[in-house]
Amino acid sequence: HNSLAKAMPLPLQQIVTLVDKRISVLLKDQRILEGRLVGYDDFMNLVLADTIEKGEQERKLGKVVVRGNNIVRIALVDII
Repeated sequence: HNSLAKAMPLPLQQIVTLVDKRISVLLKDQRILEGRLVGYDDFMNLVLADTIEKGEQERKLGKVVVRGNNIVRIALVDII
């Protein structure tokens, strides 16, 4: 029903709070990218800067565009 839609924030409304923050993105192929969110669009395509692919060996990727349909999870990275 419509009341449920009002109670739950839309993902795009949450993404705006992550701009300029370091996030971790889990992709459908199980890769994890970590970078600073610098942009996004209505399709949840993300632009990350200073991106690192996490894994057995970290790979520096620089600026990347992640297609929204490949994203499983987005999380804020705790910087200690």
